[in-house]
Amino acid sequence: MEKRKVVILGDGVAGLTAAVYAARADLKPLVITGYESGGQLMLTTEVENFPGFPEGILGPELVENMRKQAERFGAEYLYKKAEKIEGQEMNFKIHTDEEVIEAETIIIATGASARTLKLEAEKKYFGRGMSICATCDGAFTKGKRVVVIGGGDSAMEESLFLTKFADKVTIVHRRNEFRASKIMQERVLNHPKIEVVWDSELTDVKGDDAKITHAVLKNTKTGEESDFETDFIFYAIGHDPNVGFLNGLVKLDDKGYIDTDKEQRTSVPGIYAAGDVQDHNWRQAVTAAGTGCASAI
Repeated sequence: MEKRKVVILGDGVAGLTAAVYAARADLKPLVITGYESGGQLMLTTEVENFPGFPEGILGPELVENMRKQAERFGAEYLYKKAEKIEGQEMNFKIHTDEEVIEAETIIIATGASARTLKLEAEKKYFGRGMSICATCDGAFTKGKRVVVIGGGDSAMEESLFLTKFADKVTIVHRRNEFRASKIMQERVLNHPKIEVVWDSELTDVKGDDAKITHAVLKNTKTGEESDFETDFIFYAIGHDPNVGFLNGLVKLDDKGYIDTDKEQRTSVPGIYAAGDVQDHNWRQAVTAAGTGCASAI
């Protein structure tokens, strides 16, 4: 395979936006998709907050549209996973499990994986009542009962946001105190729509083919399980940026995400980063698209 001017790692919104811009600039980008092709939008059903779709669009459909758009301008796809990067500007080598690809520049858009509890029910209900993003899916909870799993600042923020829509928000936490900052705890504990189930963890989800009806909660002190009525379950137990393959090649911030400047440059000249792999604040499709655009430009 000839040396590429641009290789993009990841084909979520950030990577595909970068591919559109790079391809239109006649850079003939190669997109190495990774094994979780499409990013977190593949776990979402209807996306209502991406500009240009007044009636909303399915997450996988939006990804596929972007993939076709980049391909139309000359982007190519390799359905492999980057295992290692070595080299320096104008002369990088990207190792997959079967080959080595040479590149002048690299855009890393490998995203961040939301932590889950690895329950069998997640396969059935993610995107159908289970979610990892209150900002994305909160509007669907109007008049509903919602459970939030977690005890850090993210769980507090998600819960407070969901009170704008849901009738009742219940935070389930496996300990008897939160890890969140004191001010966030106070806001949650004093909110009339929020209650807390302490010393409990989610062990299963019940429902029919259309919706969730119960969260199965296990008391961490007694071991007793009970069914808790709910319509939606949101995970707020953190994200892990997909940076393991870098092996310290680029500088990370104090949260483990790739550190970039305002033009999406990393600490290594010729390597850029976009999307959730370098963004632990917004984690939205539209912001990922913006950083993907900036990286390509």
